[in-house]
Amino acid sequence: MGALTPPRALLLDFGGVVVTTTGKPDWPDRLALEITARLNLVPGNELSTTQVATDIRNGAEADARWKDAMSRPAEPRELTHREFWADFVAADWPASARAWVTAEATALCRRMGELRQHREFRPGLVSLLDAAHQRDVPVGVVSNALSGTVHRDHIDRGGLGDRFAVQVYSDEVGIRKPNPRIIDLAATALGVPTSAVWYVGDNYDRDVLCARRAGAGAAILIEDKSTFCPPYPPQVAPDAQLPNLTELCRLLADACGGRP
Repeated sequence: MGALTPPRALLLDFGGVVVTTTGKPDWPDRLALEITARLNLVPGNELSTTQVATDIRNGAEADARWKDAMSRPAEPRELTHREFWADFVAADWPASARAWVTAEATALCRRMGELRQHREFRPGLVSLLDAAHQRDVPVGVVSNALSGTVHRDHIDRGGLGDRFAVQVYSDEVGIRKPNPRIIDLAATALGVPTSAVWYVGDNYDRDVLCARRAGAGAAILIEDKSTFCPPYPPQVAPDAQLPNLTELCRLLADACGGRP
């Protein structure tokens, strides 16, 4: 790895970089109970909790496969909240039930995100934010998300909301990584050229590829559980592959000449 140019901004993926996640296997059943309780008030609904849970599970699996496929187009868009619920989950539901989840799609995506995973800030995150602040390097989040609100909520609850100068989530802007424009949006918001930012993610096909397409100053890969199971063989390489955020702090210090 050659010497990297000091960044004028640091852009981080959320899952795998800002946080590490653990799935909650019972989330479809819990969400189905909540939805069924509401659907029981909708005339013409005859869906059981079991059927709702099954369709939620199948919809989530279809969504995951769609996301993998979207690593191939040059400028992929994001699935809307309404598309997820109306087409991936409720396509064969009674019209009244399908209409209800479509109308409530944004709130349901948020609730789904809350129930689906346990999130913890990655060790070393606060030290990284401190190191960037000491060097006058603003830090932002650029992430694919079914509900960016869930990510914002987690950051705020952890008391770190004011440590990020910008947060860009795919469901809010309508495009998803590896669409290079999503990095451009964050760089523009920070007032720096994309060529002067480091983009840090945990996936080859979404993060490293997105950074390369955008012409970012550096593509940094932080290892997480999803790093080693890409949907396609990697065709791009990062400028640096690191095991944790402590090593990213060191890389930042080295690039900045070790200055405080």
